Amino acid sequence: MTDNLVPGSSGPQAAGLRSIAVDGSVGVAITGDGTQVVMVPAEAVRWAKEVDAPPGAGNLPGSASGVFVGRQHDLTELRRLLTDEGEAAVTQVSGSRAIHGLGGIGKSTLALHYAHTHRRTYTLVWWINAASAEEIVSSLASLATQLCPQWAVTTGVQKRAAWAILWLQWHPGWLLVFDNVEDPAELRHYLGTLPDGHHLATSRTATGWHAIAPTMPLGLLDADAATHLLCGLALGPEQSPSQEQRQEAAALAAQLGYLPLALEQAGAYLFETGTSLADYRIMLRQVMDRPAGGIDPERTITRIWDHTLNAVERRNPQAVTLLNAMAWLAPDGIPRALLAPLCPDPLTRGEALGALHAYNMIAHSADRQSVNVHRLVQTVLRHRPTASDGYPPGRQDAEHIIQRAVSYDEIDTLEWERLLPHVISVAESTPPHGPASTETADAYHAAAQYLYYQGREAHTIRLRTAALVQREQVLGDTHPSTLTSRNNLASAYESAGDLQRAIPLYEATLAQHEEILGDTHPSTLTSRNNLAYTYWSAGDLNRAIPLYEATLAQREEILGDTHPSTLTSRNNLASAYRAAGDLKQAIPLYEATLAQREEILGDTHPDTLTCRNNLASAYWSAGDLQRAIPLFEVVLEQRERVLGTSHPDTMTGRNNLASAYFKAGDPERAIELLNAVLVQAEQILGDIHPHCLAARNNLASAYLIAGDVERAIELLENVLAQAEQILGDTHPTTVTSRSNLADAYLESGAPARAIPLLETALAQRQQFLGDMHPDTLAIRNNLAHARRAVEHGSTATSMTDADSQQAPTAD
Repeated sequence: MTDNLVPGSSGPQAAGLRSIAVDGSVGVAITGDGTQVVMVPAEAVRWAKEVDAPPGAGNLPGSASGVFVGRQHDLTELRRLLTDEGEAAVTQVSGSRAIHGLGGIGKSTLALHYAHTHRRTYTLVWWINAASAEEIVSSLASLATQLCPQWAVTTGVQKRAAWAILWLQWHPGWLLVFDNVEDPAELRHYLGTLPDGHHLATSRTATGWHAIAPTMPLGLLDADAATHLLCGLALGPEQSPSQEQRQEAAALAAQLGYLPLALEQAGAYLFETGTSLADYRIMLRQVMDRPAGGIDPERTITRIWDHTLNAVERRNPQAVTLLNAMAWLAPDGIPRALLAPLCPDPLTRGEALGALHAYNMIAHSADRQSVNVHRLVQTVLRHRPTASDGYPPGRQDAEHIIQRAVSYDEIDTLEWERLLPHVISVAESTPPHGPASTETADAYHAAAQYLYYQGREAHTIRLRTAALVQREQVLGDTHPSTLTSRNNLASAYESAGDLQRAIPLYEATLAQHEEILGDTHPSTLTSRNNLAYTYWSAGDLNRAIPLYEATLAQREEILGDTHPSTLTSRNNLASAYRAAGDLKQAIPLYEATLAQREEILGDTHPDTLTCRNNLASAYWSAGDLQRAIPLFEVVLEQRERVLGTSHPDTMTGRNNLASAYFKAGDPERAIELLNAVLVQAEQILGDIHPHCLAARNNLASAYLIAGDVERAIELLENVLAQAEQILGDTHPTTVTSRSNLADAYLESGAPARAIPLLETALAQRQQFLGDMHPDTLAIRNNLAHARRAVEHGSTATSMTDADSQQAPTAD
């Protein structure tokens, strides 16, 4: 059976691969992909239940003052949809709405006005920067900081985000605004986890929303609304436009394609400089030609750019320097203090930012401690001509900013979370063929290490990639720092499940370590172990085992027989042997490792419990249930006592004990345990999480053995369909589910339905396990039996049940 199952409760729920849930009864928070368990203190859990948000609480990024025209119908429609869509959308998209449209079309502005207009009807209004999964987690974490500062300032991001979700689950009636969603699938987990409020998303993409939320396309302003907006911005609220001015404004609005951002930029320029509408149109004719084929937002903004920048530079040259640097940072939440290296004096810095704000180049946060730059503005700035030093305008300054920001020894968690989006943005926006810098690579590395120590290694890929590229260019391919970066990037890919990218990087790193450091250097041994583990994860045991064997022999010789790294290597080799079906070699290694860990670490140390579980699993695989079941029972009892009843490792122990009962011919006891496992996993992770699919598969297998074929088939058909969609056609869980469903069809006397499933499962087992693996042989036998039954017009039952359940997996 699968390992690393997660606990559940009758309270808060989570769904999806990156969602976070909290078990309020014991204070355990779990990320939806099962990669990290977050232990939330009981006192913090109590605060999540008891703390109420003040009336009108929220974190909206700006006020709703100023000119806002042409969108009243959209506001009304948005309100209707958010309040009326719940029943039609069932659960996960209840009360959810997505606005999509061109960059600069006014999506965020519409969402902001909606939030301000209706904020008193919600218990809380929370604005979430949603360009990436990482930013969503950080934005949720800031909710804990606002509502529970006495605890939040002392803990990490994952715990704060988990606390925020727990608070939202216990306090219904809120509005979450997910701004600038790049991947709609990132929201699926939160909509399923948080059904008791409204979700409003903005996105530039119109695709990918069909299974997430109904969409509302947002178009350009109509001519009258655009003209009214431009007149109000250019002339000010106190002056009524003349007929001639309205005509000039209408013509200018048409030239700017009725794009709200372009109208705002032009209006701000006209108001600040006193330029007439007619003169501005004449200036624009010198730099623009009317595009054929519709509005191009980037081109439209570029047309009005030079005049605005020149005006800003005449007023405050420092402002342009800051703006060019901010073009490479994240668009939202740029701390004013972060810009200090470019403009140390706070008063001068404030004046420069004030000039940019006057010309609508930036927006201030509600507390005026940070500024925002529109993404379309950043795009235009980043594509300006490169200077003689090889850097585009502002790029070198942006790198200098992040170098300085991460150079301090003491950076607390809250400061890291404010800084992180900007480091990632600089890394992602690296111009091709631009100058490289070890200082910039070190900044990327520092940010990645922060994420790594937070347990978020899968989110470091962008930073690790940028650091490696910089170090390769400056230091060369075999410099120790380059080797470290390559190993770290491989590890990030491995954590994200992308083994096709991880393996070549690990292979290259090992070859270079062997060449430069020697065959037995500790770094070389670590590199060899890492590559072996990745081969093992990819199912390539023929390459994993020799590497594990070599690593163990060298560690025994160099580090000694009981060194922790040696014990780890012995455990790893035993697991590889077991996975390959070589239990004669696996079991003695497990037994030796367990004895040494009991002696050195003690009987209930987590590593000792892990080793005991692994040995029990090996006995299970060998069919030695008389030794497996008592060990599984001991492991479960100790984990319940040491880790708690809801800890994931405890859940694993319960799952594995059910597997042993199942194999011992006691399906009733197995079904009782497996039902509990499945219910809890569904409550915490949601219906489609991989661990839930595996648990459902195991329960179906138990029903099949117990003779309840109808219930088994219903479960297995559901599991297979979900596994194919979520995990892919060749994932081990998918292959096992396919084989199990075929067995169920055979048991029900429907061999014709089993044959195509068995044919597919056989081809996949041959590819990944080899032609003579026991599972492959079992499927081949069942396929031959089914074909004979069809030829003779008879029913059939399965001859063997190689995959009727997934065996206990080593920790």
